[in-house]
Amino acid sequence: MELDYPILSDPKRSVAAAYGVVDEERKYPRRWTFIIGIKGELLYIDKKVKAGTHGEDIVKKLDELEVVRKK
Repeated sequence: MELDYPILSDPKRSVAAAYGVVDEERKYPRRWTFIIGIKGELLYIDKKVKAGTHGEDIVKKLDELEVVRKK
């Protein structure tokens, strides 16, 4: 995919359960975005994802958090 960031496939939903986006009552995950720092620290959780503007919203939040862009 030539991405400059990692993505996660979670077919057993174990990671989703650990992050609280699914549980026994909620089969399909909540549409949340987690921004995780380079050292593994949780920097931000967006629990109000708006599909139409999410890409722009995340870029703005990354800038606010002063996440360094790759050159």
